[in-house]
Amino acid sequence: MAVRVAIIGCGGMAGGHLRSYLKIQETVPGKVELPAMCDPVEQNAERFAEQVKEATGRKPNVYKDVDEMLAAEDLDGVDICTPHAYHHINAVKCLNAGVNVIVEKPIGITVKATHAIIEAAKANNKIAATAENIRRMPSRRTSWWLMNEKKMLGDMTMFFAQHASYRAPNPESRWHWRLDLTLGGGGMVMDSGAHFCDTLHYLFGDPDTVYARVCQLVDRKVTKGGEIVQDDQEDTWMATINFKQGTIGTWTCSWSAPGHDFTKVVYYGTEGCLLDHGDIFHGPFDGAEVILKDGTTYSMEDLKKDYIASLSEEEKAKLFPHGFTDGVLLECYDFVDAIENNRPPEITAEMGLRAKSICESIYESSACGQTVDYEDVVAGKIDTYQKPIDERWGL
Repeated sequence: MAVRVAIIGCGGMAGGHLRSYLKIQETVPGKVELPAMCDPVEQNAERFAEQVKEATGRKPNVYKDVDEMLAAEDLDGVDICTPHAYHHINAVKCLNAGVNVIVEKPIGITVKATHAIIEAAKANNKIAATAENIRRMPSRRTSWWLMNEKKMLGDMTMFFAQHASYRAPNPESRWHWRLDLTLGGGGMVMDSGAHFCDTLHYLFGDPDTVYARVCQLVDRKVTKGGEIVQDDQEDTWMATINFKQGTIGTWTCSWSAPGHDFTKVVYYGTEGCLLDHGDIFHGPFDGAEVILKDGTTYSMEDLKKDYIASLSEEEKAKLFPHGFTDGVLLECYDFVDAIENNRPPEITAEMGLRAKSICESIYESSACGQTVDYEDVVAGKIDTYQKPIDERWGL
């Protein structure tokens, strides 16, 4: 029997999720069904439903209200792609209704919100998965392999992920929910930064301590409903992250640095480095290269081939089922397959908590003006930055 999955939040990133479920249907007929679409803006859910009808001949039911959908539908899973502030609200409702969930990153708007999801999943013996696509791609899998299994770079010692450029303030820019800290939970440290922090956790494990400064160096305003309002997002941060296994890294970014732009991402080990050539959020990219002490260079393309060749057929089927390599497709497939086979997903809500807690540690260190203990942030013991957000949502 097909796994019945509904989507809550039918805009933006949810489009990639929808295309992924349709691809799974096409590739593995009978594995997944899409019986319902839900969005408070009904036309968004209607648009998604029409896409499903066009692809499959069957139109999902359309809902504006989550409670109404849960009462009316017999669902196995729900894919939550709402603004961050509603992740935990919708996830807890679904879990308490006996429905498994996959939640877009960041898993919860704050640490407390994420704990609420985890507790509801445990109480109802249901899956709570984090929708994190970046680490699943072949070049990222290869990077983990060469650092942690092949040990091609020796012992990992440090990394630098740095960017500087200038974005002139533009008050005529349109407001978006991400610019409200009570809806987004933070700026780019939390948004695209959630991807990089998951990658760091994937490559290096848990941090020990974090020290950071986060600020807005240039006054930035946007237009909301015809009025000029403050943009609360940071435009600059500088963070030092110490990992328990010994690696130390700096992650810095500024869009308030006029005159000279640069991006530099390098991961160093005792025997060489992995030089990335992409941005500071989504790598290591396909164009990366390994450079050893003696100057020998290996391209990521060649390293990916070596990595894939090192995998057993069983491992290939697990990591890249049906030859899928797109990260969003893989996260959706993993969720459906976990429900079907009653197994944990690869990236649980607990893992999502640990990744997002790197982001929160950066914010909390800046808010406190001192180094913070990562495990204290994970446990919710340090919440100076998050407290107003938690209060807004009754957490």
